[in-house]
Amino acid sequence: MPLNKWFSFQRWIGMTLLLLMTSGCESDHDVLPGVGNWRVINYWAIWCTPCREEIPELNRLDQLTDITVLGVNFDGKEGAELEQHIAEMAIAFAVLDTDPSGSVSAKRPQVLPTTLLIDPQGQLQKTLVGPQTEEAIVAILTGLGR
Repeated sequence: MPLNKWFSFQRWIGMTLLLLMTSGCESDHDVLPGVGNWRVINYWAIWCTPCREEIPELNRLDQLTDITVLGVNFDGKEGAELEQHIAEMAIAFAVLDTDPSGSVSAKRPQVLPTTLLIDPQGQLQKTLVGPQTEEAIVAILTGLGR
């Protein structure tokens, strides 16, 4: 095989591999439920009293059509134990299996409750520390362009 054809073949192989590796890839924020909505990601734990007080507010917030509330169990509970905690706290919104903080360019919270506000394009817009109300979150989202 002439040298110029060999280099063309190598370039074709390289381009094909690049396309295969990148086709169908989604950015991490697109993997979060509620694509196209404002997403409110709330970190909670069963032992956190302010978290318990905040859950009814988040349940109401999740009923709005353009907002998706997603919970993250701070302690990383799974399976039956997580389901028991969700039931005990009367959480009506989705609880994620994994911590999405890295995929939305946020640091893992050190204080509970912590709430991340993610715009419809998947960008972190604000981090709220401490218990929130439905009214307060809606006001902040409105200020951010909701």
